[in-house]
Amino acid sequence: MVSKPHLIVGLVSLTSLAFVLRMVRRRQLRAKYSLLWVCVGVGMLFIAIAPGVLDRVAHAMGIDYPPAVYLLVAVAFLLVVVVHFSWELSRLEEKTRTLAEELALLRAGVPAPGNRAES
Repeated sequence: MVSKPHLIVGLVSLTSLAFVLRMVRRRQLRAKYSLLWVCVGVGMLFIAIAPGVLDRVAHAMGIDYPPAVYLLVAVAFLLVVVVHFSWELSRLEEKTRTLAEELALLRAGVPAPGNRAES
């Protein structure tokens, strides 16, 4: 028998999966990020369908309260996502700075350092 909380988690998982797929189809979310969120949705759906797995994992880790494992995994996952987005932001910031410098040189009529013609 499926309990009400498991049913709610299952419905939220299916709704989030549908939302992510809709965003990808409309090109509002890139495929490389959608894969991450699809995996999260499938994981939540798996926990909703097979709640005993969470209990066994908690017992194996020595945790008395199984939902604490879910919280621990969620916090670790969010930490990884934040680090990844920080890395991506830093990379894009560097690209933007380089492009702005190249544009300024082009507007000033000075060849970019890597594009100098041989004399």
